[in-house]
Amino acid sequence: MINNRSLLIVGGLAAAAWLARNSLYVVDETERAVKLRFGEVIEENIQPGLHFKVPITQTIRKFDTRVLTLDTDTSRYLTLEQKAVIVDSYVKWQVINPTRYYEATAGDELIAIRLIQPRVDESLRNEFGRLDLQQIIAERRDDLMIGPTQDLDTLLREELGVAIVDVRVKRIDLPEDVSAAVFDRMRSEREREAREWRAQGEEEAERIRANADRRRQVLLAQATERSETLRGEGDAEAAAIFSDAYSVDQEFFTFWRSLNAYRDSFEGDGNMLVLDPSSDFFRYLKSAAPSNGE
Repeated sequence: MINNRSLLIVGGLAAAAWLARNSLYVVDETERAVKLRFGEVIEENIQPGLHFKVPITQTIRKFDTRVLTLDTDTSRYLTLEQKAVIVDSYVKWQVINPTRYYEATAGDELIAIRLIQPRVDESLRNEFGRLDLQQIIAERRDDLMIGPTQDLDTLLREELGVAIVDVRVKRIDLPEDVSAAVFDRMRSEREREAREWRAQGEEEAERIRANADRRRQVLLAQATERSETLRGEGDAEAAAIFSDAYSVDQEFFTFWRSLNAYRDSFEGDGNMLVLDPSSDFFRYLKSAAPSNGE
């Protein structure tokens, strides 16, 4: 009796442990799950926590919902002018609809990658095909991938239940046969820009020189005008002084001016004057000469 009772207890505990093990399951914070009954989804997008299922008839599929990285193969694309570029890129993607993801890939990440990669390749091919080489080189890589990221995200949300978080280009290379032509074109473009900058600089220099010359002429004209004004004022003041002096003693003033005239006339050697002796020029010389009786 005791042995049978012990066996029943042990059997009951074992059955309870098996039932608990196969009835309870845990979904982690980084996961989402779906509940299946004979392969058919009966409960979608199960959130993190402890949950219950019916053993044997129901199964649980869990999916990692963290952002995953798909490092795509290096591909060769043609630009708008049919020039080749070699592009190395990667994709950040994330499961957002566990049910759609399970139906499209059976929950297999490798199948998901095989479905995502050709769509990324097609989107990049279309994007590079609508741009010429100059635009690809000049445009920022982040801006270059905005369109493909949005298009792929919309498409794959519906098809696979995954979100395309980001598409990034790691490197864009040119084939050797294209590199030389591109570098020559870039050199020519830079030389053209340099000529334009030089022309603009020369034009600005000419404008500055013209303004400086104009200001110089204006300043010289103003200075000349000022000097003539001052000279006129000086001459007028000198004439006024002479006039005042003359009015004080006309005889002395006339005598003084005659002396200055004699000095200026006889200055130097070999000077000759042809004048009438009775001219008023010799007035004071005559008056200064001694008479015959003396």
